[in-house]
Amino acid sequence: MPDKTAFVTGGTGFVGLNLVEQLTQSGWDVVALHRARSRLTHLQNYPVRLVEGEIEDKASLERAMPEDVDAVFHVAGDVSLWSGHKHRQWRTNVEGTSNMVATALAKRCKKFVHTSSTAVYGTPAKPFDETSPKLGKGSFNYQNSKAVAEEQVSKGIDQGLDAVFLNPANVIGRYDWGTWSQLIRLAANRKLFRIPPGRACYADVGAVVRAQLVAVEKGRTGENYILGGTEASYVDIVRMVGQLLGQPTITAVGRPLVLRLAGRIAERISMITGKEPMISAESASIVTANIICRSDKAARELDYQPASLETMLKDCIDWMVAEDLIQPRTVRR
Repeated sequence: MPDKTAFVTGGTGFVGLNLVEQLTQSGWDVVALHRARSRLTHLQNYPVRLVEGEIEDKASLERAMPEDVDAVFHVAGDVSLWSGHKHRQWRTNVEGTSNMVATALAKRCKKFVHTSSTAVYGTPAKPFDETSPKLGKGSFNYQNSKAVAEEQVSKGIDQGLDAVFLNPANVIGRYDWGTWSQLIRLAANRKLFRIPPGRACYADVGAVVRAQLVAVEKGRTGENYILGGTEASYVDIVRMVGQLLGQPTITAVGRPLVLRLAGRIAERISMITGKEPMISAESASIVTANIICRSDKAARELDYQPASLETMLKDCIDWMVAEDLIQPRTVRR
């Protein structure tokens, strides 16, 4: 019989699926929350107990979450960078997190691991760590919603919840259908008009989920742990993709002012059409900035060990080939 029980939200998503895989391999009994319309194909590959519900629906959480659960891993979130999803995002990231905290308290959860984001620190001009101010509050929609979501968890801590915050940077790896896999496909098909000029830190999804498990035992209540990693430019990413695929990629780099202007124009047009733009004001601000974080604290306290950029990109590309997201003929053998 498993020694510990975990309740996981976001288990059908990118980080969540990797977490479920790691939990089940480590002997946990996993209860995975999913929406009625969620794709369960991959989640069903693991020995989990599936429960239907939504974090926005507190009653469904009360039915789904076990009593005295050893750990709640709150991974679900809305990562949209378009203002057209503002209200949906607030409901999921803020109200949903508030519901999770209240339910975890009522169910006597022993540890609450909240997967947040480095977005709570905004886009500071200098490298930052956990001691830096959280500039995301009051900023763009996504950054603001993640910052306010952390405040909901802090309120729970004040009521006795043993919770810890993990703040991943840009996560790359398997089971990614909608974030970095999109850039990889565009680069592979030479459909990137311009490479964004910014720089950022990249986290291997395997390292992130291992830190989540360690946080159950070693994470200090109320503490933030930034999970960054390799620092690289978008040019570095595109070049590495080309090397791994064994084919040339574009080299033209966009100008920051031009991309930001394009984001603002596209945002206004989208308000008329109702369609999410390829680039938004928020995404343009992020990809033209240098957002560099430090993970020393996570390395010391959570045994966090970042992977190389090549390793995480190769893992993602190999998975994309297996999922037929990239044609095998494009990959160097």
